[in-house]
Amino acid sequence: MKADALRGNLDALILAVVRDRPLHGYGVSEALHERSDGAVDLPTGTLYPALRRLERLGYLRSSWDTVGGRKRRTYEITRGGKAYLVAQQQAWSEMSSVMNAILGPG
Repeated sequence: MKADALRGNLDALILAVVRDRPLHGYGVSEALHERSDGAVDLPTGTLYPALRRLERLGYLRSSWDTVGGRKRRTYEITRGGKAYLVAQQQAWSEMSSVMNAILGPG
């Protein structure tokens, strides 16, 4: 699935995988890939700007960790991020119901 197809939903997808546990950027990418059965494979040029944007908005917070001698930024969802995610889940549910009603078998 191309990043363009995810436009408008990428923030919710990222927040959903970080909701489960704090992850570094590569971990976010891997979680999206796994949970989508390989359909979501984001380039770093899409993922990392989105992570920084979500942090600026206050939906994620980050901290630096050292793993195997390498520094990695780990992202964790905030209370505001959880509230935003719930709102996005509700909006998605409504949108998918409408789309299924229109596009579904007639």
